[in-house]
Amino acid sequence: MSRQKIAVLGPGSWGTALSQVLNDNGHEVRIWGNIPEQVDEINEFHTNKQYFKDIILDDDIKAYKDLSEALQGVDAILFVVPTKVTRLVAKQVAEILDHKVVIMHASKGLEPGTHERLSVILEEEIPASLRSEIVVVSGPSHAEETIVRDITLITAASKDLEAAKYVQRVFSNHYFRLYTNPDVIGVETAGALKNIIAVGAGALHGMGYGDNAKAAVITRGLAEITRLGVSLGADPLTYSGLSGVGDLIVTGTSPYSRNWRAGDALGRGEKLADIEKNMGMVIEGISTTKVAYELAQERNVYMPITTAIYQAIYEGKNIKEAIISMMTNEFRAENEWSK
Repeated sequence: MSRQKIAVLGPGSWGTALSQVLNDNGHEVRIWGNIPEQVDEINEFHTNKQYFKDIILDDDIKAYKDLSEALQGVDAILFVVPTKVTRLVAKQVAEILDHKVVIMHASKGLEPGTHERLSVILEEEIPASLRSEIVVVSGPSHAEETIVRDITLITAASKDLEAAKYVQRVFSNHYFRLYTNPDVIGVETAGALKNIIAVGAGALHGMGYGDNAKAAVITRGLAEITRLGVSLGADPLTYSGLSGVGDLIVTGTSPYSRNWRAGDALGRGEKLADIEKNMGMVIEGISTTKVAYELAQERNVYMPITTAIYQAIYEGKNIKEAIISMMTNEFRAENEWSK
């Protein structure tokens, strides 16, 4: 396709990796960030060492401190900012934008308080006259592997198939491939909720449990993710795809995952405040646990793993006691869907 001008909002690990993919495909990439030192580093040294110590970015990738300048004349905008600031950044974009663009997001979370998915936030804050239907870019992907051009397959989900196909064409190449999906609810909830299960998987590892426990938490975690997602209107088949079980496997089994590492530290007895301080990056699974727990209570959805993690994080319950409590729940059928 023709060269596109694309603004990537958020120079974190995933925003940086996706910027390189877009640059590899011949597009003009503009990374916007609000930390001046980071922007200067990308422009002067073509590195982002907070996330990638040994990676040199192409010097065609430009970083911007001024959002207005970054958005000038762009064809598409990719949001890769933390969930908690998505609404704020979307408001700023809406105030500046003066032409219609394709809006994408590649973040994974649910907004605290409102419980809203990120595409809903973007729809609310950016007028329809200025944007396409939102396209969600999500799936099994570690930035650390994408940045070295390892093979990665993910999903472009949108209510508008043409918008999804545009994003598919923009990103896809010999090492990075996108599949379209109309189930925005399923893709977004899968991407957000798997972070909770990854915390649980990491906690089991930190406590010294083995592969049996790992298989159990991933499989039963997928079941409760699906239960909640379907209650919100998702297609259950989405959870057996790339953005469902695929993303859960990659996030729930790897030390690359900050959510897995956070759970591992919790399992070893570290305090959450220390874990968050040492991580240096947002741990989306922590805030998403609270949102998912609240949603489960509201919608009467059975989510024992999420409940156990919620109790450990927000109620001060010992993580091992929370796991044992979950294991001694009443007996149930494997395919039981309600409480």
